[in-house]
Amino acid sequence: MELLPRSPAEFGSARYWDRFFRQRGQRPFEWYGAFPELCPVLHKYVRPRDKVLVVGCGNSELSEQMYDVGMCEDIVNIDISDAVVRQMRERSASTRPKMSYLLMDMLQMDFPEAHFQVVLDKGTLDALLTDEEEATLAKVEQMFAEIGRVLQVGGRYLCVSLAQAHVLKKAVEYFSQEGWVVRVHQVAASGDKQQFVLPVFVYVMTKFRKIPGSAAQILEICPEEQDKPMRLQSAEQLVAAVKDRQHYALLCSQISKTPCREQVSLDLCDKETGKPRYTLHVVDSPSVKPSRDNHFAIFIIPQGRETEWLFGTEEGRRQLAASAGFGRLLTVALHREQHYEGMAGIQAELSGKVMELAPPGLPARHQVPFLSVGGDIGVRAVLHRDSSALSGEFVVEDVKGDGTCYFRRLIFLQNRNVVQSEARLLAPTPLPGQKKRRKDKKKASPTEPPGAIDKSYLCCEHHKAMVAGLCLLGGPDALPGELAVLVVGLGGGSLPLFVHDYFWPARVAVVEIDPSMLEVATRWFGFSQGDRMQVHVSDGLDYVAKLAAEAPAQYDAVMFDVDSKDLTVGMSCPPPAFVEEPFLQKVKTILKPEGVFVLNLVCRDARLKERVLATLRAVFPLLYARRIQGEVNEILFCQPGPAGRRDPAELGARARALEGALRQPGRPWDSSYALADMLQAVHIL
Repeated sequence: MELLPRSPAEFGSARYWDRFFRQRGQRPFEWYGAFPELCPVLHKYVRPRDKVLVVGCGNSELSEQMYDVGMCEDIVNIDISDAVVRQMRERSASTRPKMSYLLMDMLQMDFPEAHFQVVLDKGTLDALLTDEEEATLAKVEQMFAEIGRVLQVGGRYLCVSLAQAHVLKKAVEYFSQEGWVVRVHQVAASGDKQQFVLPVFVYVMTKFRKIPGSAAQILEICPEEQDKPMRLQSAEQLVAAVKDRQHYALLCSQISKTPCREQVSLDLCDKETGKPRYTLHVVDSPSVKPSRDNHFAIFIIPQGRETEWLFGTEEGRRQLAASAGFGRLLTVALHREQHYEGMAGIQAELSGKVMELAPPGLPARHQVPFLSVGGDIGVRAVLHRDSSALSGEFVVEDVKGDGTCYFRRLIFLQNRNVVQSEARLLAPTPLPGQKKRRKDKKKASPTEPPGAIDKSYLCCEHHKAMVAGLCLLGGPDALPGELAVLVVGLGGGSLPLFVHDYFWPARVAVVEIDPSMLEVATRWFGFSQGDRMQVHVSDGLDYVAKLAAEAPAQYDAVMFDVDSKDLTVGMSCPPPAFVEEPFLQKVKTILKPEGVFVLNLVCRDARLKERVLATLRAVFPLLYARRIQGEVNEILFCQPGPAGRRDPAELGARARALEGALRQPGRPWDSSYALADMLQAVHIL
């Protein structure tokens, strides 16, 4: 039986609807939105004494159900189909005496002005606004004008809709320009299988007298899980907010039916501020055989550890899911701007929402476990927040790592998933004569800074590899002596500090373009200047160019660890200008003949990376590379002449000898740091 129109224009034809309802018979036709789903929203805006007009009523049971539950009885239903009006009159004549059905076109209604307190529309606007042709828009504006005419001031136009972007935008723009208050409710879906995957919305347009010359708009959205509306600034923002919820519904529908081939990522936002509160990743493990207890689990990533390889990369999360032994693992990262009430609070907050992301085949009433490392949500204390013209917004924070270690981190918020600088904190030691804290005494606050910076420990694997590259210096049988080292890029200062402290009596010059970073390194990361450590606040390009012109061949090592502020380029370290051939020639000029240029390269663009390597080979005859496992970083060791070429066995021997020389009494050396290990994976390009 053909019930659909041949063209969208037929949705406005009385002949089409007469044929439709004759063919359908007495069976009610609901476009979308069953009464139990709509009832909580309708109860807010329909009072028992209101006079209600339902436009385009069709043979929906909505009016009858509102009448039967006592929500409202004075209901007038209109439709352009004579067949459906007669059908509905017969159905309700004896049981609902105060409700009426009239044959009437909503574009030309016979009612006097200000006759109703509520106008209710369930799918009628969606059926009329099928395109954005001029004739269609003219009909829609006529419909809106008629609704505005028959509504009293303070009355409500309730429109049940699937909220296609052009439909919502037209309604919001029209009524907000008329001075009405516009609020959009997302209807809570029932547990029943729905005809439509997309969520249902109710637009609530409240009529106010238009104030001449006033441009103020009140636009709000009420998500399904909350009553308090969220204020928005423009029609575009409101349309975007609805679109986000539609995409989420489509995503939930898709992953509830089939496993995810690729990891899915989404943010859940704070109800009050709209800022991200949780970042979720859906990770499916096809290799895990499903059983009753291993379908689905939630893994809460401890605060501050979301940047670690295991939690912050696709491969890491894939390994985490496989080792956890669940068919679907939902990882949850916590945001630094938010406050959390422990694991129990997070579980209570997420329990309902995460079930929308459950895998296919999950048994009914299945208890989904919440997992974490050590059973807690970790510790994160933001110590400092600021911004600079060059680096944008940034934070300094202390986080608890694996075990009992604490770390201090510098994060640029424009790239919040990358740790810019990191230092391990020393455990606090009691002062002379100070007694140790008794076990039954109050413990220190988990956000209390654990102690001073541990300058013996390099947190970043690429910094360890960069330091290991100094093994390339010196003669065949000699270790590096009094070195002159130039470091471009300060960050928290851990790299130049380590070279300064352990390669005594090295002289270290640091170039940093952002004066804010020098302040951060000094105040928060234990950095200090002295006779052998000087910082020059300057653009690294300009500083190197000046040195090449005025003082060539003065450095044993030049190290580049400088990030790019342009996130549109496929290379985040260094900026492209630092690896152009004319500038690299200047770097070569300031190096001593047996010196080494050490470059931290972070490049995700394969073609761009090949061009960078080709340029480096053109300038430096000898080029070594050291990949950092689990990271994009690759450390390149470049030397001006081929005479410094050494085989891996010689490099290992030199690394062990250098490490022995650096392990001096009074200078603690972290046992996990072995220079020889760093050089094991070095290869000549």
